Amino acid sequence: MKRLLVAGVSVAFAIALGTGSAVAADKKVLAFVVNGASDFWKIAEAGVKKAQGELPNYDLQLKYPEQAAAAVQQRMMDDLVAAGAAGIMVSAVDPKNQVEHLNKIASQALLFTTDSDAPNSKRIAYIGSSNVDLGKDAGKLMLKALPNGGKCVGFVGLPGADNARERIEGVKETIKGSKVELVDVRGDEIDQTRAKRNVEDILAAMPDISCMVGFYSYNTPRIYEVLKEAGKLNKIQIIGFDEDPITLGGVKEGAISGTVVQQPFEWGYQGMKLMAKYIEGDKSGVPANGIIIVPGKVIDKTNVDDFMASMKTMLKK
Repeated sequence: MKRLLVAGVSVAFAIALGTGSAVAADKKVLAFVVNGASDFWKIAEAGVKKAQGELPNYDLQLKYPEQAAAAVQQRMMDDLVAAGAAGIMVSAVDPKNQVEHLNKIASQALLFTTDSDAPNSKRIAYIGSSNVDLGKDAGKLMLKALPNGGKCVGFVGLPGADNARERIEGVKETIKGSKVELVDVRGDEIDQTRAKRNVEDILAAMPDISCMVGFYSYNTPRIYEVLKEAGKLNKIQIIGFDEDPITLGGVKEGAISGTVVQQPFEWGYQGMKLMAKYIEGDKSGVPANGIIIVPGKVIDKTNVDDFMASMKTMLKK
């Protein structure tokens, strides 16, 4: 299946999207609805802000549901449509069970998905990572970190979301037949306290564990914190996803083997521009299969300094 690749540079920190209160009433609203509160989305927010500077005839908004629950997210999208939003790009909390509601939204506004796709819905396009490929990259990091094999446990926010399921699938495919095992994956519903407690519970229950994998952006920092508190850094291997500052710091110091980063900045920037063009009648940016892949990248100790420098440069622009 042919996929359209969108190039770009991912960033780690972001400034809040400033959408002034005095927005002209005739501006069409395009909204980016995320799946929960996480600093990861601040990166996408910076991309939305850049797009806003290039789309003066639109009001671009990034919305955080107060809770990582499908019902809360759905209510937020209903409110946006009721207020006249022309387009919504969403990272669905529970894509399989939200199809009916997503189709309802798609009948009233342009619908894109990002981060976690809902391919069975009537969304026009998905823009984001190939989560299976990201998982394969993480699996390769696991094999490299554990040449003699070992037991690993993963931690993730929403186990039912496509992004989580596909990353886990990619990991399992890559380590299949090796002596590295992914013996369990613990979910936390994007609850930071629960995320940390999950790591503590595994550390207590599995003294023979060899590595921990953080599948969501905040999971790796929680793993790092717990292992540091327990004096287990460099004794248990850590594999991460995304570019949280704690994660990058851990990679730099060698406590984290590596992290697989995405480009949420481009999701926000390219996604908003593509939606605006589609609304205006230009559908050339959306391939026939509706899948727009933004490539990821593996960050380890050999390239973490360059990666961090490139992010700082972008943030100054």
